[in-house]
Amino acid sequence: LKPCGAVGQVVPFACRYSDPESVARAVRGSDFVVNCIGILYERGKRATFQRAHVDIPSLIARSCAAEGVERFVHVSSLSCDRASSKYAQSKLAGEKEVLQHFSRATILRPSVIFGPDDSFFNMFAELSRYLPFLPLIGGGQTKLQPVYVGDVADAVEACLFTPRVREKHNPEGKIYELGGPEVYSFREIYEKMFVFTGRKRMLVNLPWGVAKVQATFLSLLPKPLLTRDQVETLKSDNVVSPGAYNFGTLGITPKALDLILPGYLETFRAGGKFSLAAYDA
Repeated sequence: LKPCGAVGQVVPFACRYSDPESVARAVRGSDFVVNCIGILYERGKRATFQRAHVDIPSLIARSCAAEGVERFVHVSSLSCDRASSKYAQSKLAGEKEVLQHFSRATILRPSVIFGPDDSFFNMFAELSRYLPFLPLIGGGQTKLQPVYVGDVADAVEACLFTPRVREKHNPEGKIYELGGPEVYSFREIYEKMFVFTGRKRMLVNLPWGVAKVQATFLSLLPKPLLTRDQVETLKSDNVVSPGAYNFGTLGITPKALDLILPGYLETFRAGGKFSLAAYDA
C-alpha cells in the first residue's frame, strides 16, 4: 500500500489481534477505522471463523469506542443473514458484536468481489487452463451479484465522509448491501468468463451431496479449492435484498462485469493478452 500514497502518507505497522492493548494502539488517534479482516476457510486453532469474524471485530469495535473514533466501517458479507453456513453465521455474529460495542458503526455487506488479482474469477480461469470441465455445484442455479472492488472502496469512502447533517443519508448505524448492476447464475458466471478467456469448457452438474464429498478432499489442500462450508454457502442466493440500503443510497453507480473483466481475464487467453485471439474478440 505504501506506493499508493505520497511519501510518509501510508504507514503500515504491526498489530497483534490477540492483544487488546496492541489493537488499542492501532486505533488510538484515528478519526476513521475500517475493518476488512476476513477468511474464506478455517485452518488450525487460530484461523477460525469465530476469531476472524467475531472476536477480532468485537475487539476493534470496543477499542474504537474507548478511543473516541469518529466513524467505524465494518466489511461483512452479503446474505450472511440468510445463509446457513458457518462462514455466514460468523459474519452475522460479528456484525452484532460490532454494533453492540459501537452502535454508530456502518456495516457493508458486499457480494462476491471481483477485480485484478481476485480469488474468484482468477481461480476459475486458472483451472480452465488445465481442466477439460468445470463443476456446476448444485446445478449452477445459485444467483450472484458480483461487485467491483473499486466500487466497494468508494462505498467505504462515502460512509466515512457523508456528513451527519444529511439525516436521511447519514450512514452511521446502517447496514448497506452492495451488489453489482447485474445478477447472474453460477452457470452464467462461467459463460461470461469463457467469453473473455477464450477457453470454452464443458460444465458438469455436481449435486450438493457429491459436491460436499469432493470438498472434503479438496479442503485438505494447502489452499483449498472448495470446502464443505463453501458448498453450504452456495445453497443461498447472494443478491441484494429489495428495499435494502445500497449503492444508490450512497450515490454510487456500480460498474458492470463487462467493463472490468476484459482488463485482466484476457491474460488467460491462449498466447496471452497480445494474442491474435484477444484482438479478434
